[in-house]
Amino acid sequence: MKLRILSVGHKMPAWVDLACGDFNKRMPRELSVEILDIKPEKRAAGNSTDNIQLIEAKRITEAAGKDYIVACDERGAEINTLQLAGKLKHWQGLGRDVCFIVGGADGLHDSVKMKADFLWGLSKLTLPHAFVRVLLCEQLYRAHTININHPYHRE
Repeated sequence: MKLRILSVGHKMPAWVDLACGDFNKRMPRELSVEILDIKPEKRAAGNSTDNIQLIEAKRITEAAGKDYIVACDERGAEINTLQLAGKLKHWQGLGRDVCFIVGGADGLHDSVKMKADFLWGLSKLTLPHAFVRVLLCEQLYRAHTININHPYHRE
């Protein structure tokens, strides 16, 4: 099963690639993590927030394909790390790749949220996109280590 992070944005700072790369190389081949940049729509005079979200939603939907979709949204369900480990185990049993979606500066269009199989609220805080990528990579690694009884996670 592939774990894919689709994130609207590009040109991340070097520390993001370094941190994500560190966690992702620790993942087993059967749980590989891939990060794909989704081109953000340009903000221009006359281009409304709704239109920007809609254009980005089309790009996201196309990239996600038939994957199990986890959309990151501040209004989604908040879960702890042990619950994430349980979800990861469940997702592995589905026989589908899992796609984690991080919206652009204007957030996700409602169509993406409605298509999502799970709406995940990472935090009530507003988080920068670069940090969210690292957070997702670390938490996916942590969830995996819980599932294999590796001592990385401590209760």
